[in-house]
Amino acid sequence: AQVVESGGGLVQTGGSLRLSCTASGLTFNQYTMAWFRQGPGKEREFVASHVHKDGSTYYADSVKGRFTISRDIAKNTVYLQMNNLRPEDTALYYCNANFRGDDYWGQGTQVTVSS
Repeated sequence: AQVVESGGGLVQTGGSLRLSCTASGLTFNQYTMAWFRQGPGKEREFVASHVHKDGSTYYADSVKGRFTISRDIAKNTVYLQMNNLRPEDTALYYCNANFRGDDYWGQGTQVTVSS
């Protein structure tokens, strides 16, 4: 099984990006899907997650109101819509799939926000 991210890039402050993460080799609707990020010189941190069982979503305080996580079951894909981006959002963004101890990480997609 694997998850593969895409959609990163360079954007100006206040701009938007949509990240995608496509899963294969796993039963997508069983897994909690999440986004994490790691900025320069920082620890990896939680950004957002989506629990398919009940549709619950969770966000880090730093992104609430600006980022939205969503899931397309037909495409085995989870998205992270990022609006009103800030320089401090610059990071390598990772997708994670987790279900009862089965844990998969992608290679990451770089997001750079210029001031």
